[in-house]
Amino acid sequence: MTREEFAQLCLKKTVILDGSTGIELIRREMKVTGSIESSILDSPDMLNELQRQYCEAGADIILTPTLGANRVKLQEYSFDGSVRELNRELASLSLKTASSFSTEVFGNISSTGRFIEPFGDLLFDDAVDYFREQAEGLLEAGVNGFFIETMIDLQEARAALIAVRELCELPAVVCLSFDKEGYTLNGSSPRSAVVSLQSLGADAVGCNCSTGPAEMIPIIQKMATCTKLPLVVKPNAGLPSLKSGKTVYSMDKNEFLSYIPNFHKSGVSLIGGCCGTDPGFINDIAVQWSNKVPLKRESFMASAIASHRTITQFGAGNFTLIGERINPTGKKDFQKQLREKDLTTIEIFASEQQEFGANVLDVNMGLSGIDEREMMLKTISLLSRISPLPLCIDSTRPEVIESALKLYPGRALVNSISGEKDRLEITLPIAAKYGAMLIILPLDDNGIPATFEARVQVIRKIIDEASKYGYTTDDMVIDGLVMTISSDQKAAKTTLDLINWCADNGINSVCGLSNVSFGLPQRDIVNSAFLALGAQRGLTSAIANPSSERLRKIISSINRKGCRI
Repeated sequence: MTREEFAQLCLKKTVILDGSTGIELIRREMKVTGSIESSILDSPDMLNELQRQYCEAGADIILTPTLGANRVKLQEYSFDGSVRELNRELASLSLKTASSFSTEVFGNISSTGRFIEPFGDLLFDDAVDYFREQAEGLLEAGVNGFFIETMIDLQEARAALIAVRELCELPAVVCLSFDKEGYTLNGSSPRSAVVSLQSLGADAVGCNCSTGPAEMIPIIQKMATCTKLPLVVKPNAGLPSLKSGKTVYSMDKNEFLSYIPNFHKSGVSLIGGCCGTDPGFINDIAVQWSNKVPLKRESFMASAIASHRTITQFGAGNFTLIGERINPTGKKDFQKQLREKDLTTIEIFASEQQEFGANVLDVNMGLSGIDEREMMLKTISLLSRISPLPLCIDSTRPEVIESALKLYPGRALVNSISGEKDRLEITLPIAAKYGAMLIILPLDDNGIPATFEARVQVIRKIIDEASKYGYTTDDMVIDGLVMTISSDQKAAKTTLDLINWCADNGINSVCGLSNVSFGLPQRDIVNSAFLALGAQRGLTSAIANPSSERLRKIISSINRKGCRI
């Protein structure tokens, strides 16, 4: 199955997924010695019978019985065999069963049970390797796609999706588990998760396990505001309890089914069951819903970046302030601290800029005498834990940008992609791999074009190149590249004309405000005046110091009037 075929299937009908596998096999008294996954190989007929029943019930997709078949989980059961081979053998069982039906088989990948940096001690690269090892076995068996589910950590979901995307272009569905308050175990919100995962190449997103259907409705409704991707739900059959030494779930299939209309109204395209559901549940869902076309969702949050907790959207009537202070340029005390690997000032700058209304934090560690990559990663780790604001990764070095984007638990903004050959050939593919949004800089190997028209030519070239990686102008912010008016009095007008062009073409724009006043007295007044002029032309964001009261008042006025004043 291709990604396009999967997308078309989700448009045509409500796609029916299977129900519980591991818990249902245990309920049917499968003997478990060690992990459930390895025990299935000793009882393949029980798996065949269960999955045959799911196919007969009307499931369009069944999942391989490989939920916990990653190296970390299997080591808890002293498994010393080949992880790759185990996944291949288990997937082959499912594929054999499905071959008698018109049912697709997706390789099932789930949590390691450990938190990944910057929230835990499992290295991100190691997590990607573990998931890649599992995915390789599933691919060797011939699965039709991947189903990444029951992820309690957005960072782990990112690692699994990156591993799949490094191997293939098959459809990839990603589901996280949320608590009754609507957050993952480490505090990720539904909207942040969706913005991050769709940018990495997920083909459908949603939630499964941990709660019953009632608690999933508001979660899926929040997700629906942020994405055009198909939405997925696989709820538990209520809450578990012990009766006569056995785990039972509180909800029967009729009560479970009563929630499906609410999912359909919310725009869900794929529906199945998790813990406590069986082929009877799936049969009733299929009978009533498989022929219903998912509702179209018109709303979509374009031009958004995300931390693991919050999102920032460029445009849409709101002016975006990117805090510039986490940058050592011109800050001697801060430079000294960075050389000593002291992050105290970074924490202070982050807190102050958030307090003064910054929507995004720019992070620049470009300083001689330090390991820029090391300090960038330390800073991202710190900010990911202490600040809810999304980050802008600001570096000229591709290896620093790649390491930063890999570690960052969200969708970052990259500052910047220019028309220079190395930025287009090296940095742009890196940004695309990790789903970053882009600041586009109108300069090339010939330098900064002097005229507005020449800058537009460079921008068009970058947009064309970025489109080869799936980018649209919704994923870009054009830097007006304002030069100092103390040396070129025409510089401001050139930038304002470019901002106007961006507004006329529906593209977000940004300016580094401090550049315009370099070398002049009373710079705050000059910067604020230029911000007001830019807003008149349609400027949608600025990189600036949020501590300026004059600046904040102008931004407040811009937001009251819907971006243009």
